[in-house]
Amino acid sequence: MPIANSGDARIYYEVHGAGPAVLFVHGSGGHHAAWWQQVAALRDEHTVITLDLRGFGNTRWEADHDARDFPGDIIAVLDAVAGGGGPARAVLAGQSIGAAAALRAALTRPDRASGVILAHSLGGLQDSELTALVKADRAAAEKLPVLDRLLTPEFRAQRPDLAFLFRQMGTFNTAKMADLRNLNTDGPTVADLNAAPFPLLLLAGEKDSVLSAATVRRAGELLTHARVEIVPGAPHSMYWETPGLFNDAVRRFLKEVAAAVS
Repeated sequence: MPIANSGDARIYYEVHGAGPAVLFVHGSGGHHAAWWQQVAALRDEHTVITLDLRGFGNTRWEADHDARDFPGDIIAVLDAVAGGGGPARAVLAGQSIGAAAALRAALTRPDRASGVILAHSLGGLQDSELTALVKADRAAAEKLPVLDRLLTPEFRAQRPDLAFLFRQMGTFNTAKMADLRNLNTDGPTVADLNAAPFPLLLLAGEKDSVLSAATVRRAGELLTHARVEIVPGAPHSMYWETPGLFNDAVRRFLKEVAAAVS
């Protein structure tokens, strides 16, 4: 069982396939296995890395769940993969709260990051205008039942099996959303990201009930070298409900990154 040491935590991770690397960072209800539809789709052409942040999946953690520890967990895995003969750099793809951790890891160790995908999140970006927009989006989302924020009612009716599995994923975690501290503490500024040495993709769903497409588009206007992709018909948990659309968007960005460095 691959383990990377991050301070006093032992971080579980997996490596699949070969080629240019992408590392997926799960959200608050996920862990490494949440990416099953991405691993199967991408491993023939890419090195696909998944991990369990502390308090999630196989990375047990009984102390306080502080999100400021998560970037170090990601960096520890990247170093372990590179130290074991794997790719030295990866595109870091973070889903929801995992996006903030992925972005901070990339900014801390840009030598390990060939690019960043912020999926359904602005990655804790500190900007007064965007913060107000995100707050308004969340206020609207909180009027909905939790599952309605994450998956569309149509999908849940058509695929009750996958909707059930989606709910079960979170039962493997000791960390819960209510436990996580400092999710948006010490986030980067627009200037920080405009000066970052790696490309950035803001990936969002047209039907995201947690972060609106309009908010993501506005962030893209402020971030000079970020590309915005709004996927028609996709919800907040695009990676799960419409994996083909999500995977295609990831592939496009991976090709862009590869072309830029070739």
